[in-house]
Amino acid sequence: MNRRDFIRYLGAAGSGAILVPVGLSGCAVVPTGDKTIHRAAAATPAKLAYGSPRPRAHADGDGAPRMVVVFLRGAVDGLNVVVPHGEPEYYRARPTIAVAPPGQANGAIDLTGYFGLHPALQPLMPYWESGQLAFVHASGSPDASRSHFEAQDYMETGTPGQHNTHDGWMNRLMGYLPPSESPLQALSVGDATPRILSGRNVVANLQTGRAAARPGLIDQPRMIQAFTPLYGGDDPIAKAYRDGIAARRELMAEINSDEQQMANNGAPLPNGLSLDTARLGRLMRKDPRIRLSFLAVGGWDTHTNQGNGAGQLAGRLGPLATGLATLARELGPVFNDTVIVAVSEFGRTFRENGNGGTDHGHGNAMWLLGGNLRGGRIYGQWPGLNQAALNEGRDLAITTDFRAVLSSVTERHMRIRDQELEKIFPQYAAGGHGVPDLFI
Repeated sequence: MNRRDFIRYLGAAGSGAILVPVGLSGCAVVPTGDKTIHRAAAATPAKLAYGSPRPRAHADGDGAPRMVVVFLRGAVDGLNVVVPHGEPEYYRARPTIAVAPPGQANGAIDLTGYFGLHPALQPLMPYWESGQLAFVHASGSPDASRSHFEAQDYMETGTPGQHNTHDGWMNRLMGYLPPSESPLQALSVGDATPRILSGRNVVANLQTGRAAARPGLIDQPRMIQAFTPLYGGDDPIAKAYRDGIAARRELMAEINSDEQQMANNGAPLPNGLSLDTARLGRLMRKDPRIRLSFLAVGGWDTHTNQGNGAGQLAGRLGPLATGLATLARELGPVFNDTVIVAVSEFGRTFRENGNGGTDHGHGNAMWLLGGNLRGGRIYGQWPGLNQAALNEGRDLAITTDFRAVLSSVTERHMRIRDQELEKIFPQYAAGGHGVPDLFI
C-alpha cells in the first residue's frame, strides 16, 4: 500500500481531511388545549410556542458547549411523530395510519391539547416534562427535491439547491471552535465520514456496535512504522495524518479505559442504537475536547405498511427514543452543555397511499433535546392541514427553514459569532432569522 492508497483508505483523498477509522472498516401563543388552530389559513400561518413548561434556572455544566446531530435517513413521517390530533383533517387523510387521539389504544401522548407524541416515544417524555425536549414543526429544507440523496446532501452541506458545495456545515463549524491541543474535537459514529463532516478539519470515526473497541489494521505497529516516515514533513496531508493518528490513539484509549469497561459490568448493552449512544455519551462526558458528534439512523422510508401507534414505524421509533434517552443519561452533567438535534431530509405525504404507507413529502418536524433548552414547547409556524395550506396540495408546508434552527443552536449554544455564522451557513445567515427563545 502506497501513500496515496493509504490516504484513500483513511477517507481523506481529495478533501484535505483525514478519516480515522475505529476498527477494520475503518410562535402568537395559543393557550394549551386550544382547538381552533386547524382553522388557520395558508396565507396566515399561526405562530406557535405551544406548551407551558415550568420556569427553571440555567443549569451549569463544565462550560464547554457540545452538539450532537442525529440524521434520520429515509424521511421520517413527522406528522406521526408530533401528531396534530386536534386536527380532524389529519384523521380524514389517514384512515388506517393516523395515530389515535390520546386516551385510546396506542394513542398519542398529549403534549399541548392539539399536538401529541407518538406513543413509541414514551422514553423521551421525562425530558418534555422537565422542559428539555422541544420540536420545531413544519420545518425543513426550502428546496423542493424529493430525492433522498439530493435532499440529504443539501441538508448536510447547509446549502439547499447548491450542488457545488465541497464541505459539510459541521466541518465548517469546527473551524470556528476554540483552539484545542487535541485533534479529537469531532466524532462520527459509523464506518465512513458523512457529508456533513467532510472537509479540511480532522474527524475521528467511531465504528458502530461492539466492533468499535477492537483494534484494527491501522493500530498494528508495523503499519505505523511503515507509514510514519512518509508523513514527517510539514505539508497539509502530513499534518492531517499525524493529527488523525493522535485522535485515533486518544479515542481508542478512552474506549478501552476502565470507566468504559466497568460501565458494562460484564453484560452487553441492548442491541442497536443504545449501544452506540451509550458509548458516545460516556466519551463526551469524559473528554470536554469532543465538541461535535454525528450519527445516522436509517429505515424511515415507509412507503408500505407504515402502521399507526403500532407497527413498522412504531418499531423504529421505540429504539430511537431509547437510544436518545440513553445518550442523554450517559452524558451525565455534560447534558447541561449539550444540544441533540434530530433531522430528516424531508417529511412524507399528508395523505396515506394505497399501500398503507406514505410517499416522499416536504415539511417535517425537527427534534431538540438538551439540558438548557427552553423545551416543553413546539416551535414554528403551523400552516394548517386544509387543502389550501398544503404544499403542492399534498404535503405539510414548510414555514421554518432548517437552517434557522441550526443557526440558533450554533450561535446561541455553540457561541459562534455572526460573521462566522455566515460562513457556516452561506447565503442564509446574513438575511435569515433564527428561532427565538430556544434557550433559558
